Amino acid sequence: MAAELTSIKLNAESHLILDQPLLRVPHELARRNFKSVQRAVEREKEYVIPALKDAANAALSNTQTPDQTLAALDAMIARMQGLKRKMQILQEEEQKIQTQSKKRIQHLEALHQIPSLADVKYDQWSRVRLDRLLVDHMLRSGYSESAKQLAKEREIEDLVDVDVFTQCQRIVQSLHRGDTKEALQWCSENKAALKKSQHNLEFELRLQQFVELVRPQDPLKKIEAISHARKYLVPNHDHDSKELQRAAGMLVFNESTRVEPYKTLFSPDRWKALADLFIRTHHELLSLPSQPLLHIALSAGLSALKTPLCHSAFTSSSSNSQSTTTSVCPICSTELNELARKMPYAHHSKSYVENDPIVLPNGRIYGKARLSTISKNTGSVEPGKVKDPTTGDVYDESETKKVYIM
Repeated sequence: MAAELTSIKLNAESHLILDQPLLRVPHELARRNFKSVQRAVEREKEYVIPALKDAANAALSNTQTPDQTLAALDAMIARMQGLKRKMQILQEEEQKIQTQSKKRIQHLEALHQIPSLADVKYDQWSRVRLDRLLVDHMLRSGYSESAKQLAKEREIEDLVDVDVFTQCQRIVQSLHRGDTKEALQWCSENKAALKKSQHNLEFELRLQQFVELVRPQDPLKKIEAISHARKYLVPNHDHDSKELQRAAGMLVFNESTRVEPYKTLFSPDRWKALADLFIRTHHELLSLPSQPLLHIALSAGLSALKTPLCHSAFTSSSSNSQSTTTSVCPICSTELNELARKMPYAHHSKSYVENDPIVLPNGRIYGKARLSTISKNTGSVEPGKVKDPTTGDVYDESETKKVYIM
């Protein structure tokens, strides 16, 4: 009885390992929002305070007319009104982030109030988490509208990061179209955070702009490319890399070259590589896992079920319409087979192999008694024949071989 209670006792901490991004993303968004407020205030302070002093000194020294003084004050008031509008927008964003954080904390706190896995409340909580994982997967796959609809229907808008992934997908799509403008704007907004990133995204984007200037082989464009390199590539390049030298070498090659690395730099596939690099950088800055959370959750269960036969060369029962077996191995299914390919095999301390195994000519192993029972029940084979219940192939009993387990 005690062992049974232990097995169904809910360990909240182990559940929350998967849900770390749930709180990390709002934290990163709040930090970024605060930095935006700081930058806006500092920028306006650097303008307004000196301008106010100059206007006051000019008015006292009679070096400008009252109309000029009023015009200067009007300009400062307009700047401050613009700052106020921007601060209101940032405040609304901050309130939205705080609301999200509160809802997410409440969602996680509810798990600590559930005593066991058998509690009906745990089923309800698990359903919400499954919905969150599905929305996350759809957002990463580019199905933003479907993800929004599911989040709205399940009333979990505050528990998923729809806006974050929508912005990410919009920039990714612009890169696939061959446009670096939105990605560079994102880099500008996150310049301070990108200094700590292991990916030099801004340099790669500027390098692609350089490539596009060199591509037409127009002398005037090449001069523009050199100016571009001096302005953007030299200040941003990694001193340990050779990318700057490679960029300079592109001036004497064209896009039809077969010489590496210039062939790769001129290749249209580089836009896809830039999109992938942006996704990695974006997820790193927001502490988002590189894989969908649904894949991470599935991987744990898949590893517990995986055996070497799951990735054998033979057809699985799940994909064979003639199979007479009733059980379907999740690992062998076409939907999960590829996801489980890199997972470690399960460790089983107890063997469940039948005590009279035989191997068929196609390499499949079954218990002899079970094969005979299936053949009798189905009545689809002649005496002295055996039928593979998975593939439907029929063989002579003389073709089977006894298997000995070492």
